[in-house]
Amino acid sequence: MNEEQLKKMKSNPGFVAALDQSGGSTPHALELYGVAADAWSNEEEMFDLVHQMRTRVITSPGFTGERILGAILFEGTMNREIEGQPTADYLWGVKNVVPFLKVDKGLKPEEDGVQMMKPMPQLAELLQRANAKNIFGTKMRSVIKQASESGITAIVDQQFEVGEQIIAAGLVPIIEPEVDIHCPEKAKAEDLLKAAISAKLAALDEGKLVMLKLTLPEKADLYADFVKHPAVVRVVALSGGYSQEEADVKLRANHGVVASFSRALLEGLSAKQTDEEFNAMLDASIQKIYDASIT
Repeated sequence: MNEEQLKKMKSNPGFVAALDQSGGSTPHALELYGVAADAWSNEEEMFDLVHQMRTRVITSPGFTGERILGAILFEGTMNREIEGQPTADYLWGVKNVVPFLKVDKGLKPEEDGVQMMKPMPQLAELLQRANAKNIFGTKMRSVIKQASESGITAIVDQQFEVGEQIIAAGLVPIIEPEVDIHCPEKAKAEDLLKAAISAKLAALDEGKLVMLKLTLPEKADLYADFVKHPAVVRVVALSGGYSQEEADVKLRANHGVVASFSRALLEGLSAKQTDEEFNAMLDASIQKIYDASIT
């Protein structure tokens, strides 16, 4: 583990940029960016286009470690280059931004009010490659749809079980049990989630580190205990479908929690913008999310 990167993730002001849309969510991400589905004829061309979009974001003058702590990448982005360097090396060496990798393979259908992660049979090999590519940590997402205690316990068990494998590989896992913002009993689900995570953190061996990526809660400062927990490098929040403005307001009410926004970060960016327009829009978004993250 890179100690300099760990120090930055623990203590510097800023937020995490989530640039990890994969196969299923890429067409929608490109559509929001103004690239229609008829612009590509196969998956490879689609991923070339999304890499161009991500390259434009990452190389933008405002995208630097001064306000951005880390960036979460999709596997295809990790394997590609930016300005002649592997993406993770460019992020850290040029931009001073800590690289993370999304490792999950998507979600199972809903059962018992939750969507568990699909099996990850190639995880060990992927973690080896992540280490070789100088990745600091990983991210994996599951989703809570209902305030089901047994479902939420199962999700947290799965997240921490895989998390242990990631820690053993020398990486820091971002544990992401997302509570759907449309969950009918969202506050209750969040209380159940907090209890389940608290139990897992208490059982972690000393010296083992995780990050938590959680939906912005109904109750302000619900996760304050996690912010202070010695095993938690950082608590980051997902925008979860809230607009950038809504997400920023909610984020300000959760002290010590920083953003890890995807859609809200890229809101308003378009392939049709000039570089000047694109860079100005991205810079303004970065500043708003940064300001909300330093409360």
